[in-house]
Amino acid sequence: MLQIDLWKRVLIILTCAAGLYLALPNAFYGPVEQHNDAIKAMDVAGATPELEAQAALWPTWLPERLVNLGLDLRGGAHLLAEVNVAEVYANRMEAAWPEVRDVLRSITPVRRVDAPEGELRVRINDADKMAEALEATRTLARPVQTITGAGQNDIVVSGAEDIISVTLTDAEKLATDERTMQQSLEIIRRRIDEVGTREPTIQRQGSDRILIQVPGIGSAAELKAIIGTTAQLTFNPVVNRGADENASPGLGNSLLPDAESEGVFYIIETAPVVTGEELVDAQPSFDQNGRPAVSFRFDTTGARKFGTYTAENIGAPFAIVLDNEVISAPTIQSAIPGGSGIITGNFSVEESTNLAVLLRAGALPAGLTFVEERTIGPELGQDSIDAGKIATSVAFIAVLFFMWASYGLFGFFANIALIVNVCMIFGLLSLIGATLTLPGIAGIVLTVGMAVDANVLIFERIREELKTAKGPARAISLGYERALSAILDANITTFIIAVILFTLGSGPVRGFSVTLGIGIITSVFTAYFVTRLMVVFWFERARPKTITV
Repeated sequence: MLQIDLWKRVLIILTCAAGLYLALPNAFYGPVEQHNDAIKAMDVAGATPELEAQAALWPTWLPERLVNLGLDLRGGAHLLAEVNVAEVYANRMEAAWPEVRDVLRSITPVRRVDAPEGELRVRINDADKMAEALEATRTLARPVQTITGAGQNDIVVSGAEDIISVTLTDAEKLATDERTMQQSLEIIRRRIDEVGTREPTIQRQGSDRILIQVPGIGSAAELKAIIGTTAQLTFNPVVNRGADENASPGLGNSLLPDAESEGVFYIIETAPVVTGEELVDAQPSFDQNGRPAVSFRFDTTGARKFGTYTAENIGAPFAIVLDNEVISAPTIQSAIPGGSGIITGNFSVEESTNLAVLLRAGALPAGLTFVEERTIGPELGQDSIDAGKIATSVAFIAVLFFMWASYGLFGFFANIALIVNVCMIFGLLSLIGATLTLPGIAGIVLTVGMAVDANVLIFERIREELKTAKGPARAISLGYERALSAILDANITTFIIAVILFTLGSGPVRGFSVTLGIGIITSVFTAYFVTRLMVVFWFERARPKTITV
């Protein structure tokens, strides 16, 4: 029969109320935005009478999250970044030095000598063994892992007198450039748009530049803060701690500052034992004294190298280096075979959380130089925006009128559910911090049409049941039950398409898929459960002998 349990009624009402509550700030966009800006400004620079007055425009006990407007509706921040690919060549040569040293030691004593960036030079003691040393060094070469570099090795080894020189081949440089750019693009996208709702434009320009445009960002400086630092994490042996700022580190070593203590410097071996590329997880945590820290875990290769080094160097200091600063230099107390550990430092909870996010997203393979930065305005004219609003409003009103004219009181119930549906969509978009663009609005409009489709199926089914001379309560109950399978079939297939668009698409396509997917979930909920609840409330009060749909 036509009845809904009390707990289901309460759950439906609370769900609708939560959606309306979360969507409320969007009805007062200007005041809420000013309130949020004032709160951020006070956190950075402290309170002033003007900021306090601006913050008072919206009560603090009400939700404050808004649906961000996209580049085509509002504008945002623009950056043009140049990837320093030459750094990668130098890092490759630094990493190659321990291998070259180890393979030559069995032949003749060696030492490293000064060389241009991106080149490794080694002097051997016994020049008569040059041929043997060259042959041994060439065994370290590996094939280039690209189609265009097929049949070529990654390094060139040459010798003159008692000097062996190692450089990357042109084919390997091209392959390295391509990998560096792809990694940079993906990592920047992950940091900016981890949830997939900002709808950024992140694309390669030329051989070594990346264009970044993000809607809803107030300034280029804010966007740079989101991208963050390179987050290059390495674990290096310490040669000397507490060194002077002007100390000479020596060949193969680096002089780095202590991140916590001003004026304190470390001399470390440039070649790392383990790098952040071998991290598989990083999470914010707390150390044994209750201070914020970051716990980490290496992959199998990193865990083996980390365990071997700590076992062989008990009692020696070990530097944890982040972006050319020593954030911690603990003394190895015992072997650490498990491949996990903790990074401690003078962190706040927010800083430890941000560091964990950066490490999980991955280190940028090379530094970025921002060659152009600006805040940009809307790409569309205000007339186009206004026309889009009018078109959306006309379509919405036309659907409401059609449902009321076609189904009378039941159509009125469907219209209320439709309004609740749109509010819930905006509430969920606000909750996840989504950015709304014209493609996103198209997804909402499409959802409105699909929501009334579900009501049409239900009401037509009730009409069919009434023709079989069943009572009104039985006809309504059967109408909802038997229309459910058709509603689910239609919406599940569309939801699958939304998932595919989100997975394979980017930018505006993702924005469309997000609003479409959320709209499908809310429309099924409101069309089936909310309208049914309203019908039940009406039927329990009116107790009609006959009904007309």
